[in-house]
Amino acid sequence: MPAYASPHAPRPGDVAGTLKLLAWLALAIALIVLDHRGGWLAQVRERAVAAVQPLWWLAGLPARIGDSLADSAATRARLAGENRTLRNALLVSGARVARLQAAAAENAHLRELLGAARRGDGLDVQLAPVLDIDLDPTRQRLVLDAGARDGVVVGQSVIDAGGLVGQIISVQPGTSTVLLLTDPDHAVPVMVARSGVRLLSYGTGRSDRLRLANIPLSADVRVGDVVLTSGLGGRFPAGFPVGTIVALHPDDSHAFLVGDVRPAARLDRGRDVLLLREHPRARAARPAEAPR
Repeated sequence: MPAYASPHAPRPGDVAGTLKLLAWLALAIALIVLDHRGGWLAQVRERAVAAVQPLWWLAGLPARIGDSLADSAATRARLAGENRTLRNALLVSGARVARLQAAAAENAHLRELLGAARRGDGLDVQLAPVLDIDLDPTRQRLVLDAGARDGVVVGQSVIDAGGLVGQIISVQPGTSTVLLLTDPDHAVPVMVARSGVRLLSYGTGRSDRLRLANIPLSADVRVGDVVLTSGLGGRFPAGFPVGTIVALHPDDSHAFLVGDVRPAARLDRGRDVLLLREHPRARAARPAEAPR
């Protein structure tokens, strides 16, 4: 009869598995004991960590690159914003400095005008802002922001801190026109301050040059002499600077000298001028004009 195995008898495979498990347990216990006594597993772990460290570095490289790029972009944007802010602040500061310089220059000019007004004898003055200037070679004019409503009349003399500018030739209710002494149609009776020689100064159409014509060869006139208004003709008060002689040369006939004069007034600059007005006592002392 065939033999039957007991259902409770261990199978060969189970026995082998149990033996393997026991072997692994024994090995594990042995390793634990050895590691506890000698610590060699810790050394193995340290070496393993050192071996895989480059792999961890490579694995984290993309993230670090991304963070670096993000930080660089943020820093660049922040610096660009700060640069814009600083540039705007610099522009505003420059504009403020320019305005302060302009205000300082204007104050200095007004002080010079005030000094010129105080130097006038028997005259009072009226400050008039300059609206427009025309320095065409054939037409030398100023337009002032003062007219008939402000008491301006035709024939008034106009000066600045340097000297004579010209005279009023046209008056409107709110504005007036000044004929500059450099206009080709303008002539001013003058005298040399040093010697008293009387001459006529003519405009040349240039804001930086006047001309003295028909100077006698024997006249005591030199380069560097200051030329003043003589008061002849009653149009301009006497004693106001007109300019300085910068050159003398014979005319075409060689019978007279011609002088080049640099104007004392700053005809091509300045925002204000002074209109001369006589004091009542000076006007009363002047002989009455014969009726026309």
